[in-house]
Amino acid sequence: MDEQQKHPETSRTPAPAQQPSGATGQSGSGGKRHRGRTIGLIVAALVVAGIVVWRWHPWGGAPAGGASTQSEGGGRHGRGGAGAFANQPQPVHVATATQGDMPVVLTALGTVTPLATVTVQTQLSGTLQTVAFQEGQMVRKDDLLAQIDPRPYQISLENAQGALARDQALLQTARLDLKRYQTLLAQDSIASQQVDTQASLVQQYIGTVKSDQANIDTYKLDLIYARITAPVAGRVGLRQVDPGNYVTPNLTNGLVVITQLQPISVIFTVSEDSLPQIMKQVQAGAKLSVTAYDRSNTTSLATGALETLDNQIDTTTGTLKLRAMFNNPDNLLFPNQFVNARLLVDTIHDAVIVPTSAVLNGSMGQFVYVVQPDNTVTVRQVKTGPVDGERTSIASGLQAGERVVIDGSDRLKEGAKITIPADHPRGASGGRGASGAHGASAPWGASGAHQHHHRHAAQASE
Repeated sequence: MDEQQKHPETSRTPAPAQQPSGATGQSGSGGKRHRGRTIGLIVAALVVAGIVVWRWHPWGGAPAGGASTQSEGGGRHGRGGAGAFANQPQPVHVATATQGDMPVVLTALGTVTPLATVTVQTQLSGTLQTVAFQEGQMVRKDDLLAQIDPRPYQISLENAQGALARDQALLQTARLDLKRYQTLLAQDSIASQQVDTQASLVQQYIGTVKSDQANIDTYKLDLIYARITAPVAGRVGLRQVDPGNYVTPNLTNGLVVITQLQPISVIFTVSEDSLPQIMKQVQAGAKLSVTAYDRSNTTSLATGALETLDNQIDTTTGTLKLRAMFNNPDNLLFPNQFVNARLLVDTIHDAVIVPTSAVLNGSMGQFVYVVQPDNTVTVRQVKTGPVDGERTSIASGLQAGERVVIDGSDRLKEGAKITIPADHPRGASGGRGASGAHGASAPWGASGAHQHHHRHAAQASE
């Protein structure tokens, strides 16, 4: 009691409170519960996202023809739907292999090359008086193009003609004198030296007259050159010199350029491997047909014939140049134009022909899907021959009359079941009749088969 009274502050100060161990445990468990809820929300979100993706993807749908069992969960359900879808008959379009003529065509990029390209030059110096053509005009050979001032050359011609007349008169007088001297010499009345001198004078006048005549011919030719005409028939280009300018020979760009268009040639190259079959036809006297198409290789511009071959192969490219001639009546072939030249080398008769889309490439080589009578397909390896655009000839592996798949083959395999919409067309209520079915076995070249092919490709990509 006395001790407490002596030290009252000490006795009143409470000891620091100590937190019981139970409180710390409660705080830790609360954090764990919070993290558990977060993880649970994330897992739930992932499950929902997985269900959405599963339902959106094609394998998440229920198979046609009935619901699958759910005894072993959603995974078995998905696998059952995919298997049922794979076992369904696949819609395809087919074509019948036909028998006919297949042309052997070599296609090469060519350049339209005119047979003559002439830069018209003046051969005289003078003032350009007139230009008688319109730019881009078609002209014929010897048509007037331009006129140089002819007056200086006309004056020179008249001077030469006057000199000729004078010298011809002197020659005539010298000949008469020579005749008299020869008569006197016969009478021994004149020296022979005088006769010889007169004979030499006659020969001088003969030479002078010939020189005068040459000058006249020169000035006449100058007058012809003053009238500039077209050396070849063709199309004139842009005018390079305007009237009123003083022109001289050997102008840098000339007066105008004329390009011959009819006939015109196309120069193209072929591989040296194709040379033997070309030479075989050429040496046999055959006139090989050549057709020029535009750059898109879709529009025929003109048809001509092979004219000649170059005399050597280009060692850097292993190709040979050929020239084909075209009459070009419509002027559709233009100089320096790029065209696709198709050279018809030969024609294979009674060839088995299928659409090019029917021939596929795989690890075993080229093959086709052949339709069996039970509406299944079998893989048939084939050997192809010449190809002509949308048509391909089959050298071996296929017979005429067999049907091959031309669209929808990306979902097929050996023995797969198929259905051919063209064989079972819907009625008017079904949205498409028999006349609207694409890919029928007969008209396989129609554009509808290609449209259906693109439509199936779009569905497969989805």
